Amino acid sequence: MALLDFFLSRKKATANIAKERLQIIVAERRRGDSEPHYLPQLKRDILEVICKYVQIDPEMVSVQLEQKGDDISVLELNVTLPENEEPPKR
Repeated sequence: MALLDFFLSRKKATANIAKERLQIIVAERRRGDSEPHYLPQLKRDILEVICKYVQIDPEMVSVQLEQKGDDISVLELNVTLPENEEPPKR
């Protein structure tokens, strides 16, 4: 019976893992759908302004918009700046 229990419990764990993965995918899709239409352009504009002063990889900039209730939006900007870099030449 131990062998049978082993296989039955394994299928249950696999189902739970699949369920959790699906929940993550659904949550990511919902988050992406709630993004305002202007946010991608805002991200590009912010990156362009930062690049005027510091040479960075676009992956080093993270912009997120979070809704707090009906009338409050929070724009979060995270930039990982390189250490000891010369300003870009103009």
